[in-house]
Amino acid sequence: MELAGADIARIPQTNLRVPRADFVAVWIIAEERVSHEWYALGVAVSCRWLAQATVPSFDGVLYPAHAPVTKSTRRAYEELIEAEYVAAERLDLRRPRPAWLVERPGWIEGICATLRWAWQRTGPPPIQVDERVVG
Repeated sequence: MELAGADIARIPQTNLRVPRADFVAVWIIAEERVSHEWYALGVAVSCRWLAQATVPSFDGVLYPAHAPVTKSTRRAYEELIEAEYVAAERLDLRRPRPAWLVERPGWIEGICATLRWAWQRTGPPPIQVDERVVG
């Protein structure tokens, strides 16, 4: 997904607990890496949902980004973000891991890292960003 100015302008500030510029920098890098690694996909889908982005389906139809773990189609807002964070952390702790999750190495870790950083503000950015890119 390529970000446009409208995507950035639509990000609800109430959905972020980090500076918007830092969030956007992480999101851009994650989108650039999506096709190469599951971790980046986890970060990207989390950013899309937090930002209330509209994303294209395989057939080109646009739809609201869904929650990364629960797959809720409701747009992100504070209570839903908290519930998604809890669901992500629970899934990350599940042992043994479901086969579908094992087949996506790094995916849940990317989601958890993004939600911890952008929502809980308890960790570092999920992707290292060159300091010249952010604020």
